[in-house]
Amino acid sequence: MQQAGKNKTNQTPIGARFLVGAVTGALLSITTAAHAQPQAASGASDAVVQRRLRAMPVPPLLQSASIPRAASAPERALPAMPVPMPAQPAPAVSEASAASAASEASAASAASEAAAPEVPLPPEPPEPNLAQRTGMPPTGAYAMRETFAKEVDRRLNVPVADQQGYGRLLQRTLDEDGHGDLANEFVVLVDRSANVQAVLVYFRAKAGDAWSMIGASPVSTGRPGTYDHFVTPLGVFQHVPGNMDFRAEGTLNEFKIRGYGARDMRIYDFGWADGERGWGKGGKSPMRFQMHATDPEKLEPLLGMRHSKGCVRIPSTLNTFFDHHGILDAQYEARASEGESMWVLKAARKTTPWAGHYLVVVDTGRKTRPAWAPGPGKAVRAHIPAGADTVD
Repeated sequence: MQQAGKNKTNQTPIGARFLVGAVTGALLSITTAAHAQPQAASGASDAVVQRRLRAMPVPPLLQSASIPRAASAPERALPAMPVPMPAQPAPAVSEASAASAASEASAASAASEAAAPEVPLPPEPPEPNLAQRTGMPPTGAYAMRETFAKEVDRRLNVPVADQQGYGRLLQRTLDEDGHGDLANEFVVLVDRSANVQAVLVYFRAKAGDAWSMIGASPVSTGRPGTYDHFVTPLGVFQHVPGNMDFRAEGTLNEFKIRGYGARDMRIYDFGWADGERGWGKGGKSPMRFQMHATDPEKLEPLLGMRHSKGCVRIPSTLNTFFDHHGILDAQYEARASEGESMWVLKAARKTTPWAGHYLVVVDTGRKTRPAWAPGPGKAVRAHIPAGADTVD
């Protein structure tokens, strides 16, 4: 009112203003009626599409080589790891609510996916390796002892009695997991005991034979007591392309540490596992379980003691040995032979005919440290670099 009184030249007679208002209202009513039905149909259609999309199964994504994955995961789903969602019944959509149905459905879907727990991939039927398909004699498999001794620079001299003891423990663990007849392939065994911290490679020609050790090296597994540090999970873990491996970029973090080791080191990914939280009140949460190299100068000297965030750290030369000879690549090689792109496999590799499928983690609970599994010395422990606890 005040603004209209200030500019009298813009005043309009009351009758004219009434006539203009009536015409404008009529036009708006006609326009709204003309568009109401298509908008309602469009809103209902969008809502149906949203429900159908949520009901569709989502395939697992392959991991990018340029984005290394963390060893542990929060208790909710990560955006990079899709979680299958159950189909929801389609509610009736009225004309009054159709326009907002699509946006509400989209918001509800995003909220439910964010709150859903991680879903591990189901086990795959193990594809036979070349030796299992052709019945090759096992001579070359046992000869891998010499190759291990030549190519791996950090080795443990395990006494025969302990080699046999670990072989029996391996068999019991496989029996409990339903793989008691496993044979004619390599198996990687890790003892996460704080007083051992070792990885051992085993082989046997046929079911019923005793397992024979090929070689052993020091490792570092999960050390509890710090936030986001898990105790390395126990059990039998299948190595499958559904949890695609990737390779280290070799980049330095803010503490000048290469968490995954030098460039091109392979990160063996075993997917989501229930890990025991090593902080707070304990309990279990999903963690991403991996086996990988570590910083060759700053962290590899610490192998032999618990120090990781839950993964298994191994020497860089052992990582190269596993990678070049395909010690755990039976399933990867099977997919490659079927024409699938297994980009993580190198063209120059020499995969063993006895390639295996499984990593097995046990805990002997030894109360004292055996002489054959020495931990890092005092000098090394006294110079643990800053930020060493922030990497996997």
